Amino acid sequence: MTGDNHISGGEQRDVIQAQSIGSVTFGGERAGAPQQPYLQDPDRWPVARDWDALTAGAHRARPGEDGSKLPPYVARDVDGELRDRVREAAEEGGLVLVVGDSTAGKTRAAFEAVRELLPGYRVLAPPVGASLRPAPEALEGCAHLRCVVWLDDLEQYLGPEGLEPEVLAEFVRLRVPVVATMRLKPYETFSAGDDAGADAGGTEQSWAGLGARVLRKAEVVDLERLWSEGELSRAGDSDDSRIADAVAHHGTYGIAEYMAAGPVLLREWQRARRACGHARGAALVTAAVDLSRAGLRGPYSRGLLVEVHERCLADAGGAVLRPEGIEDAFAWASQVRLGVTSPLVPAAEEGWWWAFDYLVDGAESAVPDWVREAALAYAGDDDDRSAVAMSAYRGGALQIAEAAVRPLADKGSRRAMYSLAILLDKSGRTDEAETLYRQAHERGHPYATNNLANLLYRKGRDGEAETLYRQAHGRGDLNAANNLANLLARTDRDEEAELLYRQAHAGGNPHATHNLAILLSLTGRTDEAEPFLRQAHEGGHLSATNNLAVILHESGRDEEAETLLRHAHDNGHPNATNNLAFLLSETGRTDEAEALRRQAADT
Repeated sequence: MTGDNHISGGEQRDVIQAQSIGSVTFGGERAGAPQQPYLQDPDRWPVARDWDALTAGAHRARPGEDGSKLPPYVARDVDGELRDRVREAAEEGGLVLVVGDSTAGKTRAAFEAVRELLPGYRVLAPPVGASLRPAPEALEGCAHLRCVVWLDDLEQYLGPEGLEPEVLAEFVRLRVPVVATMRLKPYETFSAGDDAGADAGGTEQSWAGLGARVLRKAEVVDLERLWSEGELSRAGDSDDSRIADAVAHHGTYGIAEYMAAGPVLLREWQRARRACGHARGAALVTAAVDLSRAGLRGPYSRGLLVEVHERCLADAGGAVLRPEGIEDAFAWASQVRLGVTSPLVPAAEEGWWWAFDYLVDGAESAVPDWVREAALAYAGDDDDRSAVAMSAYRGGALQIAEAAVRPLADKGSRRAMYSLAILLDKSGRTDEAETLYRQAHERGHPYATNNLANLLYRKGRDGEAETLYRQAHGRGDLNAANNLANLLARTDRDEEAELLYRQAHAGGNPHATHNLAILLSLTGRTDEAEPFLRQAHEGGHLSATNNLAVILHESGRDEEAETLLRHAHDNGHPNATNNLAFLLSETGRTDEAEALRRQAADT
């Protein structure tokens, strides 16, 4: 159900509509076996009191006068809230997530909270790429130990075989705290990757959709990049020369950001791309940054960077920029700035390089398709191909995404079959998509059943769709429960639909919360519907925002209705734009209403 509700004569109409296929799960079958011994051996997990912040993932600062690699910790304003959340998670289980920009100080703040509150806990910090599904069993097997799960850069652990909602639920059952950090850009990507969409046919389960479900369960602590007056005052009291220098010179940047040299390196890279002197070095950095953004996991070999940078250099201007030689270029790109880090960060193996993540976040241009093709050509395993495919899908490069995932499907990977089916479905090749969804469904893919039902529903094969929705719902798929309820509501089986909506709502499905509210409203229970609409609105569901405004308008609360409609309009909800125009017309603001109507017509 989405709100196509127009404020015109107080009518509420066209409100029952199934949700749609939104984002996509890309991922080959994970090769996680090598990491399993680590998960099963708590003696290999560090004790929090003996743990090191750099090992935990904190950014390095320049060496101190005493040779220390990190400055003393300066208390952040969120420390009290963060510690409360960690303390609660230690008692009851749960996910505590610190979100902020690259080099905002997320990892250090979370690390200090864990070390202070949970000093005797063993820290399970699984390697990226390891399947987390065995972790709850491993933790249950060492119940004599108290453990905390540490997931720095949470985006690397979201999706199938990672921190799935079911795995998180097991951690909660065992009362194991999960403490994580996440950069703001990936957080916004995964949060926006909820299963909502605009086409009829039901919500899907997807990589981004799974991530969104996990993030909805998190206790999120936002850490600002720029420091407050209180934080600056506390930093000013420090005797550490690095902190004193940061306070004196940080300008428009955060203290942690300044100490990690992020702004310095970003400015230098941007200038070098435009000016003479280090054009080739800048192109090497661009190559590493764009390969990372294209989904190819680092580190990158010297040979790959040399190959890719030539096109980057040519696109920037080529010989006109009078580029330096390749050795000088690598020397410039790997030179440590301010004693902290370099644009290209050396890996443990000589001749291999990472891109400094601050530059990856700071890049604003679209990733060129030719870089995606190069990333795919160098993908070393199924996981690499899957990551390149997912990045290509999100970037609208569907042909590259298909080229990346089809060989995995041909090898029999059920997850690749599912991913390829979504690509084909999105491209209008629904018959091919149906075949692949069915193959993945028959091989037991946990989400293919729901998506196959969605496709059949859109084709008008309601009976087959209902059977599949019921199968998926029986396995605990909340999206399938919501979609089945949509189908039932459309066929006037409101009583069963309401029960299913309530089940999915209780499980945390935001679409079910919204749809339950609409069903209650349509059956004359508007007062009961309003709290559910508010809950869905507060969870970021724009159709709920729109429909809540409709109800408020009908009850004469136009001021609040207008505020909500403007919020939904500003965030791109077309029905809210139309409804806001009606509301403005009713209150005599016809010029503004006409402008909004024209805008709605254009979209």
